Amino acid sequence: MKTMKYISLRVLAIAALALAFAMPAKAQLSDNGYANVDWQFNAPLKNHFADKASGWGMNFEGGYFVTPNLGLGLFMNYSSNRATFPVGEGTVNTDQQHTIFQLPFGAAARYQMNRGGAWQPYFGVKLGANYAKVRSNYNMFETRDNTWGFYVSPEIGLNVYPWAYGPGLHIAVYYSYATNKANVLTYNVDKLNNFGFRVGLAF
Repeated sequence: MKTMKYISLRVLAIAALALAFAMPAKAQLSDNGYANVDWQFNAPLKNHFADKASGWGMNFEGGYFVTPNLGLGLFMNYSSNRATFPVGEGTVNTDQQHTIFQLPFGAAARYQMNRGGAWQPYFGVKLGANYAKVRSNYNMFETRDNTWGFYVSPEIGLNVYPWAYGPGLHIAVYYSYATNKANVLTYNVDKLNNFGFRVGLAF
């Protein structure tokens, strides 16, 4: 898992550099376009199957402002959370480890204020599908259930452009809800609730 986290950070850095060098020399991707590339921290809520918060995740979003403040676009992100269950007197990582991997994608909308300024707060919502892999690893065996559900996620964010040219900084907090259901061994997962934040680059 640590290796995957390092890979995620490297992918984020490479994608950000590629976009920065490919974009025109201005604070935003275009006069009416926008994009965010983020590292994502995700904390499950009301989930007893895999309830540990995790920084293994990324978020990608891009769109176009159809009015001076209303932007419409597409998004995709992923996150992975796990939990290790006690066995006997201690915790053995390889005996009972649960993981939930989520990959939501779909349409995004945001209302952004102070466009063109150095500080641009916004609130938005994401709607779409959520693919979830619910998995239990024990000894040499694995049991899993791949599920699909409906996904909705409101968020509040801020784009900051401290330089006259080039990309800016993006921060956001979000809540997400998905209708996924899964059955793994004797465990049931009914709906996925998450809270988290994102830190990345704004174009």
